[in-house]
Amino acid sequence: MKGTTLGFRVHSGWAVAVALCGPLDSPLAIDRRRIQLVKTFTYAYRQPYHTAEKMPRKDAARFISRVRSEAARLALSSLRSLQTDLAEQDCRIGRCALLLASGRALPGLEQILASHALIHTADGELFRNTLRVACARCRLPLEAVREKELFEIASKTLGVSTVALKRRIAAFGKSFGPPWSQDEKFAALAAWLTLAS
Repeated sequence: MKGTTLGFRVHSGWAVAVALCGPLDSPLAIDRRRIQLVKTFTYAYRQPYHTAEKMPRKDAARFISRVRSEAARLALSSLRSLQTDLAEQDCRIGRCALLLASGRALPGLEQILASHALIHTADGELFRNTLRVACARCRLPLEAVREKELFEIASKTLGVSTVALKRRIAAFGKSFGPPWSQDEKFAALAAWLTLAS
């Protein structure tokens, strides 16, 4: 089986996953997909901490817990489905990469709900954490990289200029056709960086 890496870029309620395989100097993008992390794709569920802010605290904690559990189930199901689909192409995921926002630790629920900036951070972290858990349950090593440092780290690690990296990751999408947005490009670069590990 061909070794494959998987990169994730997360949004509130969903994520993009891109799989790469091949040699480090010329990998190929072999799969890309959108992973739904909420069953009901509405504001209330995509932004659970924003929704919880308007609830009594006891209800808020229960609501966030329900959204987290649902997202964990969906993330695990999607990752297992991706593993199965890639195995049919004679590919096995060996490592994963997760793009992070700030990466700062979050305080307790009361403090989060008292700060709009922390509410935004907490929404993103909830969904990133479900992918961390899914990777752990599938026994897939997961590397995390801050998105704002992605190009700098990738350029140094891969020995390719930032301009050349942007050209290469844009080319990865040609085999799929549109959309090949910044989400897919960044997830692909994270996967490529993980090939070097």
